[in-house]
Amino acid sequence: MLSWKIIRHMWSFLNVPKDPCIVLVTGAAGQIGYALVPMIARGAMLGLDQPVILHMLDIEPAAEALNGVKMELIDAAFPLLKGVVATTDVAEACKDVNIAVMVGGFPRKEGMERKDVMSKNVSIYKAQASALEKHAAPDCKVLVVANPANTNALILKEFAPSIPEKNITCLTRLDHNRALGQISERLDVHVSDVKNVIIWGNHSSTQYPDVNHATVTTSSGEKSVREIVTDDNWLNSEFISTVQQRGAAIIKARKQSSALSAASSACDHIRNWVLGTPKGTWVSMGVYSDGSYGIQEGLIYSFPVTCEKGEWSIVQGLKIDEFSRAKMDATAKELAEEKSLAYSCLN
Repeated sequence: MLSWKIIRHMWSFLNVPKDPCIVLVTGAAGQIGYALVPMIARGAMLGLDQPVILHMLDIEPAAEALNGVKMELIDAAFPLLKGVVATTDVAEACKDVNIAVMVGGFPRKEGMERKDVMSKNVSIYKAQASALEKHAAPDCKVLVVANPANTNALILKEFAPSIPEKNITCLTRLDHNRALGQISERLDVHVSDVKNVIIWGNHSSTQYPDVNHATVTTSSGEKSVREIVTDDNWLNSEFISTVQQRGAAIIKARKQSSALSAASSACDHIRNWVLGTPKGTWVSMGVYSDGSYGIQEGLIYSFPVTCEKGEWSIVQGLKIDEFSRAKMDATAKELAEEKSLAYSCLN
């Protein structure tokens, strides 16, 4: 009896409740935000043992809708949700945040030039970066979802210099998951049996979905995707364009953007970053280039990464063939042009 009491006493120390993690979602009244906040409140992003406090930011015209989202979060009675702040004040929204998911941005509208969209987003991300710089927790992790995601993340990095560059990322996990989905559909296998696809480069139609290092778990062990698909023509053409154009295809079918899959992928991105990737598995993240694979430093570029103890590392030593090299360089060129355009808007 005494030993059982000792065990229960020791167990009580092991089960110390975690402090809540403060998560910011910008553009929270929009479609992606509306899909994302309940996922975070349920534990899909940080785990079923991690309490959260949600900070939701949106623009003044969306204030009433934002308050409606807050009301729904309260009504859902999520056990992990320890508080909700719904605000149009960027300083209040950024206060003490540990994780910032930047969904808000200015969408391209009909008749707008690329420079017009870039100019709007540069000013938004400059202001939000300055607020994160002043008010967020020093180790704040940032995920940029709003397009142009890679370049928005670069602007944010520029105006939040005290946030470590390794803590500013952009979302290409949606493209990564789309690639996994296409392979699983083609082979009629479960998506969890496919791993290690790569999205290189920009979250745009120049991205390069690469299966050269991807594998499928079969009854006779792991096999390469190329070996099992046995159709290089499909893998080098239709597969790539389907993943590149998937967002446009969903808008055409749904008449709205892919909010559900974007929100789910944002959860996947942060969960793996914070809690780690499974051994032998990598994921795609838009991260600050250190020159790996010949990609110029100073771009936010999607690489294959593994994560451990809250840190990501670019997977090194993968063999790059001529076809891949050309695709990787083309998307890097687009990112360099976007960077120049963004900096011209700053000036």
